[in-house]
Amino acid sequence: MFHRFTPVLGFVALALALAGCSGNPETGPAPNAQGYYKIGNPYQIDGAWYYPAIDWNYNETGIASWYGEPFHGKYTANGELYDMNAVTGAHRTLPMPSIVQVTNLDNGRTIQLRVNDRGPYARGRILDVSRRAAQLLGFENIGTAKVRVQVLVQESMQAQSLAQGNGGTEMAAAPLVALPVTKVSAETLAPPPQDTTAANPPLSDNSRPAQPLTLAPPANAAAPDNTVKIVPVTTTHIYVQAGAFGRADNAARLKERLNGIGNVQVIGAKVNGAEVYRVRLGPVDNVNDADSLLNKVINSGVSQAKIVVD
Repeated sequence: MFHRFTPVLGFVALALALAGCSGNPETGPAPNAQGYYKIGNPYQIDGAWYYPAIDWNYNETGIASWYGEPFHGKYTANGELYDMNAVTGAHRTLPMPSIVQVTNLDNGRTIQLRVNDRGPYARGRILDVSRRAAQLLGFENIGTAKVRVQVLVQESMQAQSLAQGNGGTEMAAAPLVALPVTKVSAETLAPPPQDTTAANPPLSDNSRPAQPLTLAPPANAAAPDNTVKIVPVTTTHIYVQAGAFGRADNAARLKERLNGIGNVQVIGAKVNGAEVYRVRLGPVDNVNDADSLLNKVINSGVSQAKIVVD
């Protein structure tokens, strides 16, 4: 798919790298709502490499956006029909389909959605959600949100098992034990009121008033619905992460290289028991400032820089 916020210069490269994203290039559109099971090969967009892979530990924070009417009714990267009124999303590397939990870090709204497409390809975004998902998460009219995205293992395995029945050439992994689940309060909510005074203006067709939407019952147990859960909200900040290193001296060299761009910090952290040194710039106040800072870092030659929320 071509994400509507992608810079024009990236269009040709995107079209060449992802020519198979509108339906399955080998077998055509999927015969039913489950789509094909698909991982895909590494690809490069605007100097950044993406490596699709199975990752049952995937848990990432960043900025989400949404896509809607221009893609409604077209085929997704795994052969499903894109429905902007369904609860789905596009991710750069997760297997398709995958079921993920997406939490809006500003309002605590969290939902499950089905990843069935590739994207987003705009810099600084980790997830593109359907319009319905953006409504449920409460950021349709703003255009973007700070989010956490986590893979749901058992739900993803179920969805992938169903998709394998459609004749895809890639094999899903063997079942794993379910991960622990934290209890949260749950209720079904209507879409949130429209906020026309948001600091970040709506993007493209996000500016149009929402129409009342209804979702058909899920075709199978692996299809997320309209359920919105509420989790506690904590204060978060937006950073640009230029890199993460296992050695402090490598992180220090990158920090020195970026000192003229903004407030650069080396932040130590434990990841899977190992010490990691993250080179971050910020914090910044909003997504627009983060996008601007990210572009400066990328233009300095750090093509894998990304926006994170912490």
